[in-house]
Amino acid sequence: MDLLKQALDNTARLSTFVLFILIGSTVFSFTFNAADGHIWVEHLFDDMPGGALGFLIVVNVLVFILGCFIDFFEIAFIVIPILAPVAEKILPEMFPPGTPVDSIMIWFGVVIAMNLQTSFLTPPFGFALFYLRSVAAKKDYKDRITGETIPAVTTAQIYKGSIAFIILQIIMVAAVIAFPKLVIDGIDQGVKVDVDKALESLMQQTPAMPALPGAPDPAASTPAGLAPAAPTSGGLPAPAPAAAPAAQEDPMKALLEAVKEDAQKKK
Repeated sequence: MDLLKQALDNTARLSTFVLFILIGSTVFSFTFNAADGHIWVEHLFDDMPGGALGFLIVVNVLVFILGCFIDFFEIAFIVIPILAPVAEKILPEMFPPGTPVDSIMIWFGVVIAMNLQTSFLTPPFGFALFYLRSVAAKKDYKDRITGETIPAVTTAQIYKGSIAFIILQIIMVAAVIAFPKLVIDGIDQGVKVDVDKALESLMQQTPAMPALPGAPDPAASTPAGLAPAAPTSGGLPAPAPAAAPAAQEDPMKALLEAVKEDAQKKK
């Protein structure tokens, strides 16, 4: 029970900590944008050499350095909302024309998320380093099975051991930046519908109007190529209409044609 109370207490503290960061960062973002802070940040990157690539490199270096000293919660809730509007305007330069902005922002989010993974490993405040420090031996001890003396694990050894994992993470960030299709390829490849086939199938499935019971079928009693006889009144044939009424437009067909036009405009 003591261990359960300790776990519940730590969980409540951590949840409250994250919740207040979220509330504070939201208020800060609203205030920052209301003061046109995002425009000021955008102007900072106007004359940056390298264009969109230079912006991306600077952002990743900034996030990497911040990850050494502050938690990823603060970076995700405070720093990223400031940089996201600028990235939405600058980063499309790196992609072919017509690439959806949503896909570009998803790719940007993946790059930043992979960079934030290093915040768990970079000293002096890497959480993964603290976790390992808490379970590693602080003093020399004898192994129960072999009886040999196991030397203690120093903090410097933990820091050195994290270097290889940090390098691997940086290589992955560089790979995603160099090959954006690793992230965005296939995002927009949803289910494609052929509008022409859908219209044809719909027209085939549309049921015909049923005839009234007992009414004769004019098409069956009229020879091919001849129009049905006009009704008579008082033994005299009624005058033939000047012209046949125009067929009413099918509303479903008009709707499908409008959908087809919208699809062609998006292409």
